[in-house]
Amino acid sequence: MQKISAYIIAYNEAEKIAQAVSSVLWADEIVLADSGSTDGTAEIASQLGARVVQIPFHGFGDLRNQAVQACSHDWIFSLDSDERCTAEVRDEILQLLKGEPEYQAYFVPRRNYFMGRWIKGSGWYPNFRQPQLFNRQAMRYSPDPVHERYILSPGVTTGVLKHAIWQLPFRNFEEVMRKANRYSSLGAEKLQGKNVSMSSALGHAAWAFIKHYIFKRGFLDGWAGFVIALGNFEGTFYRYAKRLEADSNWRLPEQAPLKRP
Repeated sequence: MQKISAYIIAYNEAEKIAQAVSSVLWADEIVLADSGSTDGTAEIASQLGARVVQIPFHGFGDLRNQAVQACSHDWIFSLDSDERCTAEVRDEILQLLKGEPEYQAYFVPRRNYFMGRWIKGSGWYPNFRQPQLFNRQAMRYSPDPVHERYILSPGVTTGVLKHAIWQLPFRNFEEVMRKANRYSSLGAEKLQGKNVSMSSALGHAAWAFIKHYIFKRGFLDGWAGFVIALGNFEGTFYRYAKRLEADSNWRLPEQAPLKRP
């Protein structure tokens, strides 16, 4: 049986981290890549047996690369704090590692739960991000601040696991707005050097809504699908608007001191 490390990235996720760590207690090693949490996230993970590594946040790509470097074993399972491994995925991974896996990197389907229901459309099922099971020599991440790309090593091909993990992306609407704000700020950095305007911000945002609500069948998910599409509208709009703001260097109007006449 080949050994496996599971790494989890987190920042102030005290309400979620215990369940995330608990879902990978079957791994030979659990590494929490924490970026200075102040709400007890690191302490909770440590109490459950995770090895905590503090990594200053310089974007998600850099964070993931450093998390991989902190892992001890060749095979790595990547989990975010809002994700949960399932028994089916655990068993599928352990079965693969009993021998020599056919591929060196595997995508893992994700089932998303939001507003009291499992999401069927909206681009959220089956929902993939980068390969989440991989050999450490098989890939690395681009240094992008957000929506980081994966870069496969020469000759590496990818497979797909049959079973899905869970993703619980938002506890409440406040978190929806907070994440949209944070990710739009990081995304604005990726737009540096591009010609943007309020018109382009609105156009890209409108397309994001239509894509998720119509073409990715978000309308099948009821109000949850509408909220997901609206969240994509807002995140996209503010990503471009923040880029324009940074490029424009708008200043407040100046006023001379007013004294009594």
